[in-house]
Amino acid sequence: MSRPEDCTTMTELRNLIDRIDADLVGLLALRQGCIDRAAVLKRSEGLPARIPDRVEQVVARVRAAAEGQGADPALVESLWRQMIEWSIAREEAALGSSREGDTR
Repeated sequence: MSRPEDCTTMTELRNLIDRIDADLVGLLALRQGCIDRAAVLKRSEGLPARIPDRVEQVVARVRAAAEGQGADPALVESLWRQMIEWSIAREEAALGSSREGDTR
């Protein structure tokens, strides 16, 4: 079963939710790896962690995706803004730690 409407018992529905949660964790781990790589590339390209235009592009894109897939756009935006802030903080920490050792 891969759709909520296919579930006929709470056990089936809970199993589906558990599989979705595992998939989401895997995707979040992959996204975190992208954030770590972004810090490396931003350092080499002289870019800051926070790029406001990019933040708004990402938010607009995920809101549109939410609307297209029947998800609550406000919920998706809220989750993404929190994830983006976490990502920026992680990048800033990586960029800051690399700059501390910079003797230029």
